[in-house]
Amino acid sequence: MLGSLLDENPGSTLSGNQHFTSINDLKADGAMMIESGSGVRVRDINGKEYIDGMAGLWCVNLGYGRKEISDAITRQSEKLSFFHTFNGMSTDVVGECAEALLARAPVPMSRVFFGTSGSDANETQLKLIWVYNNLRGLPNKKKVIARWNAYHGSGVATASLTGLPGMHTLFDLPKGPILHVSAPYYYRKAPDGMSEREFSRQLAKELEDLIEREGADTIAAFFAEAVMGAGGLIPPPEGYFEEIMPILKKNDILLVADEVVSGFGRLGTYWGCQTYGYEPDLITSAKGVTSGYFPMSAVFISPKVWNVLETGADQIGVFGHGYTYSAHPVGAAAALAALKLIDELKVVENVADVGPYMMQGLRDRLGQHPHVGDIRGKGLMLGIELMKDRGTKETFPAANRTGRQVLKAAAERGLITRALGDTLVFAPPLVINRGEADEIVDKFALAVDDVLKS
Repeated sequence: MLGSLLDENPGSTLSGNQHFTSINDLKADGAMMIESGSGVRVRDINGKEYIDGMAGLWCVNLGYGRKEISDAITRQSEKLSFFHTFNGMSTDVVGECAEALLARAPVPMSRVFFGTSGSDANETQLKLIWVYNNLRGLPNKKKVIARWNAYHGSGVATASLTGLPGMHTLFDLPKGPILHVSAPYYYRKAPDGMSEREFSRQLAKELEDLIEREGADTIAAFFAEAVMGAGGLIPPPEGYFEEIMPILKKNDILLVADEVVSGFGRLGTYWGCQTYGYEPDLITSAKGVTSGYFPMSAVFISPKVWNVLETGADQIGVFGHGYTYSAHPVGAAAALAALKLIDELKVVENVADVGPYMMQGLRDRLGQHPHVGDIRGKGLMLGIELMKDRGTKETFPAANRTGRQVLKAAAERGLITRALGDTLVFAPPLVINRGEADEIVDKFALAVDDVLKS
């Protein structure tokens, strides 16, 4: 299927810009060339329809073809297609968007700093954190803790923050002041017989030991996704944030909530931090803020941090950070339309209903499959870990690329998913209904059997 697309349209496939793609796979299979979309479905250039189990790339939360958003983009483009926010400039629509976002924040926030992607938003976070401690007279308090298996971006600094070693070694990234602790990966990392709560305490002890070893006066912040996405779809074990929050507060360490994927309803609450009951000092958001209709990110800055920046304004002078397309007026218009639809369509309530329903469907169909070891997640962020032997948790040989085989089998059946190694993940549009969730489960179960006969 993929190869046929390459044969029919080789120029647009190989001369394009494929991200996180194997060159060899691209040469062998070609690219799936998507041409149009409506609702939770997309079509390729040959007219074949797929149900999109990944909402584009965790982002098309409101589905395809939302005229309310495209019309807002058109109107704003005609009114004012672009203006910047450098040197005290801005636009009315950006101000309105900032107010709308602040009104929806999970905890009181003072300011929003706009960008164009989750990666640049986390780069902004790092700069804010370092300036914050400089202004407090703590120039050595600059180290940042993230977790293995985390994903926080693909820039030089944010890829170092990301806890995927392959991204570090391939590009010789300078990890600099970034430290990592274990992922809260209960299924794989907890000793036999240990409860989730006990595992959370073990992870908290590891964090505490690292802080003591490095010195609290050198550590500025801790970055965390509510549910780890690209690193294997890993939800936190019971009590995880409850255990680590007091450690961070005790040691004057900021908590940065990376809500790029989990924000705007994906876990069945408006924000992921609300699902797990923790209060961040800074929030990174992107993707769902415009439902993927326009590149946009938004960093939320708490009063705790903003007050230090405002008090130190004379020392700062010009805050020398930003991007040409930050706070783009068209993006702000798209975001305002998307935020309105999230409310009107009761998206959060829909996820709270359909997410557990889809999880149960996957468990009913595949829970006893000999090659399915774990089915996990929250809301509409679900992962299915495949393995050679579920009893011993033995993995398939890496050379088998079992996850990719299942990915391709699913595509043949008209379903788009994503393979993170041998964990297949689903994050469909948040407007999906139960019937469409059943369709995803059915197609995926058949694809698993196509590759791994039960």
